[in-house]
Amino acid sequence: MNVRLVLLFLAQALAVGATNSSLVLGSIISSQLGREALAGLPATFNTLAAALSAYPFGLLMARLGWRSGLIGAYLLGALGALIGFTGARSGLFWLFLLGCALMGAAQGGYQQGRYVAAASVRPERRAAALSLLLFMSVLGSALAAVLAPVLARMAVSFATSSEVLGWSLAAVLLLLSAALTLGWPAEQRPPKSVAASGTSRDAWKTNPVRVAALSLAVAQGVMVTLMVLTPLRAHHLGMHHASVAGLLTLHFVGMFGFAWAVGPLIDRLGVRFGLISGSLLFVVAALLLPLTDSVALTGSIFALGLGWNLCYVSGSSLMATHRQAQGSVEALTYLSAGLGALGGSVIVAQAGFSALALVGGVLGLLPAVASLSLGRRVPALG
Repeated sequence: MNVRLVLLFLAQALAVGATNSSLVLGSIISSQLGREALAGLPATFNTLAAALSAYPFGLLMARLGWRSGLIGAYLLGALGALIGFTGARSGLFWLFLLGCALMGAAQGGYQQGRYVAAASVRPERRAAALSLLLFMSVLGSALAAVLAPVLARMAVSFATSSEVLGWSLAAVLLLLSAALTLGWPAEQRPPKSVAASGTSRDAWKTNPVRVAALSLAVAQGVMVTLMVLTPLRAHHLGMHHASVAGLLTLHFVGMFGFAWAVGPLIDRLGVRFGLISGSLLFVVAALLLPLTDSVALTGSIFALGLGWNLCYVSGSSLMATHRQAQGSVEALTYLSAGLGALGGSVIVAQAGFSALALVGGVLGLLPAVASLSLGRRVPALG
């Protein structure tokens, strides 16, 4: 493994740990600031900002190189974390929301680091590199959890809450990510095989880009929609808080826990296999969701996470060589997640979970249908 990949994996792990932990604390901080009715706004601002920033960051990376774009994203995130910390500490909710938005904008940039991982290895190893990057994300989140007791003790000294102080930790982790990226070897221009050429519109005319965009958008949209509404379904079934937390843990295991195996499997059997398998798991998740059984709900949310992993790694592998379209595809993915969560809530309110399962199952099949236009092997060079 080359030096750039090692530094990239470490930087991404720290960045994911920083953003995930701080955003999870966003609703709690909103409540502490007396805005519990607006507790969903931090996540909303974050997702919207990520969708708006993804395309500009994609253009920046295509023109100036990956290192410049990623460093810019990490530094923007560090600034957002400091602003969020200042807003939370001083009781200014609007300033805290600004920090959330800047953190989201940073996420729209640094999440494109997965394309760096895919393009830094041989074509037959791209899915494995992507999966390893996803697995490193788990380690970043685990690091944030390990540091939680330390934050709690420090918060007493600073006369604040550990949730608020967590935002200052996020700034430190993102600054470390930027420093690690500065340590990349001198040769930072993208390889000729993935160099920016043509326009985004040209890239969108190619079949692999269209298939990847559809697959990534559907995977993210279906996953986020069913994930955020599954706890509500569990509540309707009378499951207590600890059981709901267990469901979410199992979901994250499906998303990341088997990444070490999913990537090499896709490299060996092809992107079409990954997309079809992921779609079938989405259908399984949808079929199990409306059943009035906690075991079925457990199987549903695990299948949802693993299906997302297969489609996400496969779609990202397809996009590795299409630099000009990566930002726009990333923006589409974030928009799909935001619209899916909102639309799913409306469907449940109007027609119930059976209708949501039907919609999720039908949409979940789209990556499989789109994959039929691809070759049997990984068409990552498409």
